[in-house]
Amino acid sequence: MPFVITAGCIDVKDGACLEGCPADCIYEGGRKMYINPDECTDCGACAVACPVGAVLSDDRIKAKDQEFLDSEAAFFTDILPGRDEPLGEPGGATRLGKIKADTPFVAAYEK
Repeated sequence: MPFVITAGCIDVKDGACLEGCPADCIYEGGRKMYINPDECTDCGACAVACPVGAVLSDDRIKAKDQEFLDSEAAFFTDILPGRDEPLGEPGGATRLGKIKADTPFVAAYEK
């Protein structure tokens, strides 16, 4: 996974990362944004654009934020609440629009 969005985005969702992403691989969940690891081109534009520093390269994730790596992948591979099937590779966030769900980890996350 090239980049991951961590706790700083939860309940903030500024959206600057969406505008900075040329791959259209950042999806808006209920509480935070999620980067599709299969669509990300590893350009880093999202990390530069994020005003709260929530977007990190996977090799810069601290031990306390390791669960965000699994949660980011699960957003696309697991069946989310209110959905009938996993998101998989939808082919771009703009086309899909806002997803009104989060992974169980993010849904239960307390800042």
